[in-house]
Amino acid sequence: MSTTHAAEPPHPDPQGPGPEAAEAASHGSERARDSERSRIRPVVASAAVGQFVEFYDFLVYAYVASTISHHFFAPGDPLAGTLKTFGVFALGFSMRPLGGLLFSHLGDRLGRRGVLAAVILLMGGATAAIGVLPTYAQAGAWAPVLLTLCRMVQGLSAGAETIGSNTLVAEHSPARRRGLFVSLSSTCINIPGIFAASLVLALTHLMGAPAFSEIGWRLCFLLGGAFALVGLVIRFRVQESPDFRRTVQRDAVPRVPVLESLRRHPGAILLAFALSVLSGLGFYTISGYMSTYLTTTARMEPTEALGSNAIALGALLVLQPVGGWISDAWGRGRTLTAGAAGIAVAAYPAYWLAGHGTFAAAVAGQVLLAAALALYFGPVTSAVLEIFPPRLRFSAAALGFNLAYLLFAGTAPFVSTWLVSVSGSTTAPAVYLAAVAVAVGLVTLTFRPRGPIGLAEPCEPNEGGSRP
Repeated sequence: MSTTHAAEPPHPDPQGPGPEAAEAASHGSERARDSERSRIRPVVASAAVGQFVEFYDFLVYAYVASTISHHFFAPGDPLAGTLKTFGVFALGFSMRPLGGLLFSHLGDRLGRRGVLAAVILLMGGATAAIGVLPTYAQAGAWAPVLLTLCRMVQGLSAGAETIGSNTLVAEHSPARRRGLFVSLSSTCINIPGIFAASLVLALTHLMGAPAFSEIGWRLCFLLGGAFALVGLVIRFRVQESPDFRRTVQRDAVPRVPVLESLRRHPGAILLAFALSVLSGLGFYTISGYMSTYLTTTARMEPTEALGSNAIALGALLVLQPVGGWISDAWGRGRTLTAGAAGIAVAAYPAYWLAGHGTFAAAVAGQVLLAAALALYFGPVTSAVLEIFPPRLRFSAAALGFNLAYLLFAGTAPFVSTWLVSVSGSTTAPAVYLAAVAVAVGLVTLTFRPRGPIGLAEPCEPNEGGSRP
């Protein structure tokens, strides 16, 4: 009779792994990090350049509005010409939701990479085209028609850039660092305001006002086209989203992503809308309204107002990725709640300080507001994208985001100016911003992330809803 003995497990080495094994593990970890950085770097760069071009297009048009009015509309009534110029600007902005619907549909159906290449090409092409358009003196009524068409193409394509490019970044990023990488790309929307204003001022100074009005303004738009070409070259180096590739492999590509998103995830779309309301209002308050507030309400000189605003945007540029980094460690939900609370608390003292009319007070007030906004802006884009399953992510996120920006971001300067006018209070816009921050902060309290990386875990293709 034979006896079978069980094999004894190997005894662990009391000394632990040898130095050779530890060194090999260290080298392997370094190679993995290097591979991750080399893969994500062009994706972040592509998104950063695309969002720079998107906002540069709109801002440089606003900065040279008086010159546009002079060249593209019938002479005789400067005020009417200016109103028409800003009417064309608003028409371009109103095209963004339509562009978001169109290109996000294609992005969820055909892939992110190719659609985003087309988006940046259209944005840059339309911007450069404005730089070579004939004037009213040369083409008559065709001049404003062509200008309007270019602005419509700009708005149409820009409606997909922010969400689309950040979707690509999020889907390439490791979950543990997604907030940081997405915030590194999205913070670049703070650069165009500084750059466009500096460019217009520098060209006007170097060329002289008459030469800038004749030819210099065209260089601003042509430069936007050149930036878009740089972004296009970088975008061609980017691989397709791994999440989209998996969706194709599972044969789970949606037929009509927007309709399926509305049917399956209406609550998640409303959540994305609510989160985007505060980011849109906050961004256009600090970038689009504060300089006007300083000149009209605080009676500051325009150069001082623009200078102080540029410092605040620079602070936001640096601090926003810190908010994304914090959310990777602390969770999107908690960081968003803290950011919304910070905005609500900081809004009134920020306006009160800025309203003193001195350069130092204006810088202090705006930097205070920028610091609060940064904590919210850092995680918000990642949070919006993480709400939705990959197969519908582009379309569903774009729907909530663009609707919020249409209703609250584009109207921020108008509503803030109107509130000061009807109330007689110079801090009325602060009350508006704080009230919205409180409302959105309450929304962020209704959910909590399952883990440290986001508001919701990605849903599988066949699941019926998101899980906030």
